[in-house]
Amino acid sequence: MEQMIKKILTENILPFWLNKMEDNENGGFYGRIDGHDHLVADAEKGAILNARLLWSFASAYRLTGDVSYLKAAQRAKNYIIDHFIDKEYGGVYWSLDCKGEPTNSKKQTYAIGFTIYGMAEMARAANDEEALEVAKQLFNDIETHAFDSVNNGYIEALTREWQPIADMRLSDKDENGSKTMNTHLHILEPYTNLFRVWKDQRLEQQLRNLIDIFCDIIRNPKTGHLDLFFNDQWQGKRNIESFGHDIEASWLLHESALVLGDKEVLQKVEPTVKDIARAADEGLQENGAMIYERWKDSDESDADLHWWVQCENVIGHYNLYQHFDDEKALDIVKQCLHFIDSTLIDWQNGEWHWSQRADGTINLDDDKAGFWKCPYHNTRMCTELLERMKE
Repeated sequence: MEQMIKKILTENILPFWLNKMEDNENGGFYGRIDGHDHLVADAEKGAILNARLLWSFASAYRLTGDVSYLKAAQRAKNYIIDHFIDKEYGGVYWSLDCKGEPTNSKKQTYAIGFTIYGMAEMARAANDEEALEVAKQLFNDIETHAFDSVNNGYIEALTREWQPIADMRLSDKDENGSKTMNTHLHILEPYTNLFRVWKDQRLEQQLRNLIDIFCDIIRNPKTGHLDLFFNDQWQGKRNIESFGHDIEASWLLHESALVLGDKEVLQKVEPTVKDIARAADEGLQENGAMIYERWKDSDESDADLHWWVQCENVIGHYNLYQHFDDEKALDIVKQCLHFIDSTLIDWQNGEWHWSQRADGTINLDDDKAGFWKCPYHNTRMCTELLERMKE
């Protein structure tokens, strides 16, 4: 299994981004390659894609020592600092045009969180002090402007000047809630990574608070699933069960507790980890793959097998095997890896297809690389497994 994972990382995922996505005309990386492998050179450039590129190449460099990955990480870091960081108001722009000029200047907390994630990984991988300083400043931006000191938690989005904004949605498919599970998950994640390289007291306090929010508010105690959308006072409809986010959150929550190194926190978190993972398994299929989500109290579901869900399915179940001696979880890992290798990976052109549709066909309508199709989930699946196998 180890050799297979190394091959996926170094022969399929990373070469695609190194060889096909570097924008040598306008700097940084191109914004899109469609599902038929056609480059869209004038596509907008998203903060999420660029932050995830930074994280992916920094993580790969930390694991392998390959300097080509370090150079790609430096390219991503420099482009983010030069173009995405708002020098006047702080935070990061949501998107730029292909030449690096802002097209949407809103401050989406999710995107700022991912930029922290990438910068912290760069500091961790290469002792990059500039990246660490950027991560610290962005942490301060979130805490100053997006943290709700009255009701707890983090506001989804604000204007460029950090004022209230009418449409706070991360994407068109989301409800317009002022607080969401997804954004809180991807603040927990970068804060954990930042704490690895910066043992700041306020950061630790807010990381502990995020763990409590997940255990006490976001996790539905009746079902074990994570509830997704809330208002300022944490009221929300419990109408969608997202299996992909459940299994992802199970191991990210556990990772946060382990990085904190507090036995009392671990005692609280570990039963929750198993409970969320058990709920996620309602989305498992006979081949070990996992569907995306289900609408509660109806027969509707998104039964496509999305690339990112399979990555989190693998990591989450390997975490159950590694830390909770769950042998059945290891079987799911092996089954899902077989599905990924045989169905989702494009071994001819590089990278992975977006999904296998519910009818068994491969989805070529959605991007191979783009605003949301980044090398983060699949690179992380590889680096997490390779690191965990050594432990």
